[in-house]
Amino acid sequence: MPEVQRKPKITASRKLLLKSLMLAKAKECWEQEHEEREAEKVRYLAERIPTLQTRGLSLSALQDLCRELHAKVEVVDEERYDIEAKCLHNTREIKDLKLKVLDLRGKFKRPPLRRVRVSADAMLRALLGSKHKVSMDLRANLKSVKKEDTEKERPVEVGDWRKNVEAMSGMEGRKKMFDAAKSPTSQ
Repeated sequence: MPEVQRKPKITASRKLLLKSLMLAKAKECWEQEHEEREAEKVRYLAERIPTLQTRGLSLSALQDLCRELHAKVEVVDEERYDIEAKCLHNTREIKDLKLKVLDLRGKFKRPPLRRVRVSADAMLRALLGSKHKVSMDLRANLKSVKKEDTEKERPVEVGDWRKNVEAMSGMEGRKKMFDAAKSPTSQ
């Protein structure tokens, strides 16, 4: 059954026009909300803070007014400190609860990683780009080991261990051991 291509319901120009109208409306709503917040702030401050009338007050009346204002500031500072302490406590508690939720869910699942085999030359080319000119054949630099050398071992003398202990005791014995260690390599 052949599929019929549908025409878009809205043309691109109409879609662009609607998008610009929506953005304009959102901007207008945001500005109105901002103005309302400012008006609310001014109204709240006018309600809470009476205007100060300092004209015509004597020195003692001004000092009393200052004491009252300092007392109010202290009360507000105490409330602010209490609220900050509660806020910090709540954020710590939220953090702890998030960690508990993660622990209850279990360990994080790691995605299965694919093994990628890259030679040293390809890795250097990827890291250094065109600067890489030296071929890094790691196997070419290895020493070749003959099986005969590894199979050949020094013959170990088996003797009376008591004689060996007496002969090797003291500084003279240590010198003999040092000399014995030097001699097989020099042959």
